[in-house]
Amino acid sequence: MKSIKIGKHIIGKGYSPFIVAEMSGNHNQSLERALAIVEAAAKSGVDALKLQTYTADTMTLNIEEKEFFIKNPGSLWKGTSLYKLYQKAYTPWQWHKPIFERCKKLGIIGFSTPFDKTAVDFLESLDVPCYKIASFENIDLPLIRRVALTGKPIIVSTGMAKLKEIEETVKCIRKTGNRKIILLKCTSVYPAEPKDSNIRTIVDMQKHFNCLVGLSDHTLGIGAALASIPYGACMIEKHFTLSRDDGGVDSSFSLIPSEMSLLARESKQAWSALGKIYYGPTDQEKKSIIFRRSLYAIEDIKNGEAITEKNIRAIRPGLGLPPKHYDSLIGKKVSRNIKKGTPLTLGMINIKENRRY
Repeated sequence: MKSIKIGKHIIGKGYSPFIVAEMSGNHNQSLERALAIVEAAAKSGVDALKLQTYTADTMTLNIEEKEFFIKNPGSLWKGTSLYKLYQKAYTPWQWHKPIFERCKKLGIIGFSTPFDKTAVDFLESLDVPCYKIASFENIDLPLIRRVALTGKPIIVSTGMAKLKEIEETVKCIRKTGNRKIILLKCTSVYPAEPKDSNIRTIVDMQKHFNCLVGLSDHTLGIGAALASIPYGACMIEKHFTLSRDDGGVDSSFSLIPSEMSLLARESKQAWSALGKIYYGPTDQEKKSIIFRRSLYAIEDIKNGEAITEKNIRAIRPGLGLPPKHYDSLIGKKVSRNIKKGTPLTLGMINIKENRRY
């Protein structure tokens, strides 16, 4: 599939990347802040804002030991249980409607990542235009099948997934008859290192799965995101917050408004700059051809006088013969008087004595 329509937006080849701001839990349990994030995202120039739809109880069990307690020394969330983390990070379901309504009012798409069947049913009641599958759920085939059966575009992050697992996911979606698939290259580390992004994989994913591919980026800054564009990324997703200083479960690797504005603007510039395979002057360059170097008389040259290194030179502007003729003109005689500052032409050369012209 070369393109997919989500709302008024067309995503795919021939269109600049679709930019998604991920709110996640950066609302800090404040609806007022959540709506402010929507406002800031729209002002930044993004195309969509994404939520996550779950509760602590739909994600895990309320146990604070063993594998239910985060001990990884490299984790942003070390020292808390999974249950408490999701209690802190979840977006209250009653907030979804006002958030999506604010998105619609501001002209951006609002959608979400469901984490179980009840979340899908709830989001369907709000008539969301598309769905996202998170990297940690990309092996949950029953959930993926339920989302695919809505018939709406399904965006799948591929963090941690082996090729075989992605194949199983794509096959599961297509078996429902849904062909509106966007895969996102993703490295599920928070934050991720640019060197681990492996963005060249985007091209291989496009060929292997014959579907659209974008990037879900957890690196700091926008460099990795922009680097994905020449490899064909049709969508770029970045976490978003009002200020990293305000805290929030994902704030440390989220973009702030000025950075998101830069990404939205520069992604369009980068995509536009790809252009097409083209040689020769562009329409705008044609206006500048006159300022190229060309051969001019730099002294008065009398009729019958020989051209020498002292009386011609390659200078600007470009109304004379190209400089490539310089060596072959030296020693040839002119057929008329040539005044200093005159561009040289072949008609000024004595044709009889210089038959090669």
